[in-house]
Amino acid sequence: MELDYRTKGTCSSSIHVELDGRKIKRVVFTGGCNGNLQGISRLVEGMDIDEVIARTRGIRCGMKPTSCPDQLARALEQAKEQLDQ
Repeated sequence: MELDYRTKGTCSSSIHVELDGRKIKRVVFTGGCNGNLQGISRLVEGMDIDEVIARTRGIRCGMKPTSCPDQLARALEQAKEQLDQ
């Protein structure tokens, strides 16, 4: 399954997620802090979506109410809803 998620409130503008069942196969952020986002993408590869959601949901960036990791969690929640249908 593939999902393109438009982020809100972050420097990155979108997240492309590829899943193999409930495991993350690939994550690509568009925009944002390139090095940090490549690191996040590589760290979550192979992980279960529920574990990534639990670890990244609610992370804030400075004074912003969200962050790129939080937006990844939201993208994965959307993917999870589609998988559970």
